[in-house]
Amino acid sequence: MKRCTYLVTLQQEGKSDWGASVPDLPGCVAVAKTVDGALRRIQTAIEMHLRGMRDDGHRPPTPKLRTVRPRASKAGCEFFAAVQVAA
Repeated sequence: MKRCTYLVTLQQEGKSDWGASVPDLPGCVAVAKTVDGALRRIQTAIEMHLRGMRDDGHRPPTPKLRTVRPRASKAGCEFFAAVQVAA
């Protein structure tokens, strides 16, 4: 099976849980207490999102190549990761 790698944004503000989202898949999000947990959950969420798109007759988008710049603020932390999923 073909595999694709999607860019994931991970964010935490203050002492909140970690949030993960996928810029190429609007609405595809996950939340967990740890970074590792958020990455595991977003991988599952991406696979479910892509399967739902295919089931609805839509072609999943090809991941875009992006240049990213991590940002830090006093309120929280944001960084990026790559997650590989079956396409």
